[in-house]
Amino acid sequence: MQKSTIRLLVISFFIAFSSVSCGVHPTKNLTAIELQQTVFESPYFKNAEIDYVYKTTISVYGNDISGIFIIKKINAQSHRVVFTTDFGNKLIDFEISETDFKINSIVDELDRKILINTLKEDFRLLFRKNFSNQKQFENSEEVVYESEDRNGYNLLFVSKSNQKLQKIVKTSKRKEKFSIIFHSENNIFAEHISIIHQNIKLKIELSHLKN
Repeated sequence: MQKSTIRLLVISFFIAFSSVSCGVHPTKNLTAIELQQTVFESPYFKNAEIDYVYKTTISVYGNDISGIFIIKKINAQSHRVVFTTDFGNKLIDFEISETDFKINSIVDELDRKILINTLKEDFRLLFRKNFSNQKQFENSEEVVYESEDRNGYNLLFVSKSNQKLQKIVKTSKRKEKFSIIFHSENNIFAEHISIIHQNIKLKIELSHLKN
């Protein structure tokens, strides 16, 4: 991967964060119902025996960087994430939990606070195991649990038909910030994941690479 491609992506990141769009809170079109489940446990990224390997594309304002994410649960609280080029050159290697974040290595072009903080927030939510629910909503197809989080809330969209966790939406007190969409055949392993930011044109697509 050319260093110029990475630099272009980082520049796009800074341009993206200079513009913030408006939006509505995602609970606006939901119906509030009595809370029936106070704790929800995410079914994904729980197995320490599995190396989760995904073909990945990060898109920012029309500029793409592709590679491979290798994800490993290393203990009860933490995951290790390695992002490489398609040819195996390591771009970033970090360990993350609810309370800690450690960068083992990173190429100079990606060593930018705004990019690192975005990845930290995205992957911390992606790997979160338990959510303490304070409210419950529904629509025609999903039950939605609302869980308080730092400076906002997380909304968990669970299918009524098969009880699969289909989406997590991170919100501020006023509007949606980003969403994580899961496509899973068995509600244990997510074959495809989309991380989509609403206030910036940033999208991360992860597609499982089978052996």
